[in-house]
Amino acid sequence: MLNIKKYSILALSLISLSAFAQKSKQLFDGKTLTGWKAVAGTAPYKVEDGMIVGTMVKGTPNSFLITEKEYGDFILEVDVKLEGETTNSGIQTRSHINPEGNNGRGLVFGRQVEIDPTARAWTGGIYDEARRLWLYPLELNPSAKSLYKKNEFNHYRIECIGNELKTWVNGTPVSYVIDTLDKTGFIGLQVHGIGSNVENEGKKVYFKNINIQTDALKSKAFPKGIYTVNLTPNALSAYEKSEGYKLLFDGKTNNGWIGAYKIEFPAKGWKIADGVISVEPSGGAESTNGGDIVSKEEFTAFDLSFEFKLTPGANSGVKYFVTLSEKNTGSAIGLEYQVLDDELHPDAKLGRDGNRTLASLYDLITAKKEARYLRPIGSWNNARLVVYPNNKVEHYLNGVKVLEYVRGSEEFRKLVAISKYKDWTNFGEAPKGHILIQDHGNKVDFRTIKIKTL
Repeated sequence: MLNIKKYSILALSLISLSAFAQKSKQLFDGKTLTGWKAVAGTAPYKVEDGMIVGTMVKGTPNSFLITEKEYGDFILEVDVKLEGETTNSGIQTRSHINPEGNNGRGLVFGRQVEIDPTARAWTGGIYDEARRLWLYPLELNPSAKSLYKKNEFNHYRIECIGNELKTWVNGTPVSYVIDTLDKTGFIGLQVHGIGSNVENEGKKVYFKNINIQTDALKSKAFPKGIYTVNLTPNALSAYEKSEGYKLLFDGKTNNGWIGAYKIEFPAKGWKIADGVISVEPSGGAESTNGGDIVSKEEFTAFDLSFEFKLTPGANSGVKYFVTLSEKNTGSAIGLEYQVLDDELHPDAKLGRDGNRTLASLYDLITAKKEARYLRPIGSWNNARLVVYPNNKVEHYLNGVKVLEYVRGSEEFRKLVAISKYKDWTNFGEAPKGHILIQDHGNKVDFRTIKIKTL
């Protein structure tokens, strides 16, 4: 029996490809590397059978074949095959080069669309090469991890239109980043450095059917439910609004917030300026200056994101399911996403097995994080915490999931029983509660606090 739906989708895909082909032009003519140049590393690129072929070699940093021309808005489509399963590659978008970097060999930096055959499976994610590192790991869209076909050609569609960068792998949407950096830049094809890894020496990366459209651009719509990394401070895109997100901090006022155990916003201890809400420094004591602040609204199941910036040695936190029913002194009680300088603040060495470190569920569960996903103190970090209707909770740091648990489960209650919260009845199990930002007496900045009810 003919599958009408299947063939209708195929027909629409062919029409779309045909329309793109009519409006696009070749970036590579299949014969020469005219308009391209190799930079940074020494991995060789050559033309074979109408394809650009890069070869991995030992002892060189990442190598790139970049366009001599820079591009602003564009839609790029390309087919890539990467040999092996223990390395990676990528496609640079609106990127740049520091000629003095890499000991004078040149350092490429800018947003890269990842090609990742490893078990991590982040193909189609967005990495900020030699700058902010991961912007969109596929922990944010795990269903897309299965799209990559190992040791085969995979088709990539990359849209750079205005501040938006969207990616597709083999026809399926993968990542969505809104960024304020890099209005223009070159496009680059990467051969990743392999160090002294003899296993990957001589393996190749194949690029073909490299086509670009720069005029009459029309963005393809993303389906509902794909998480967006929006790096525009205190802003929501039309897509995010359609997904149900709202800002908890408008970037200008304290609307929507009051002091914990107070009837108004603290008169001191907090500062709002330049799109940032900051805890003012007061010697590192807990809730002795302005005190904690809480959202006026309470939440049950939600997807909360925020950006934070630590000063050296600083301590703060974002708490959730805060009921304010305890009437305790000091910081209000609730589950806490820890915000901390792990290197310099002594709290990182307390608790059990690091369960008071950055992004941990404070005093209960340690965040499992790798150094390569961390950003230096003084840089903006992205935090996300998700509470599902079934009480499953996830903590993310810079797009990477660092822990998960279930509120009210037997395992959770056992952890509470050996924590500093053991004397609070039904700790962390309230059906709803406020969001809290902690005053721990250290300067910490927050912005782009957004939430979606689940």
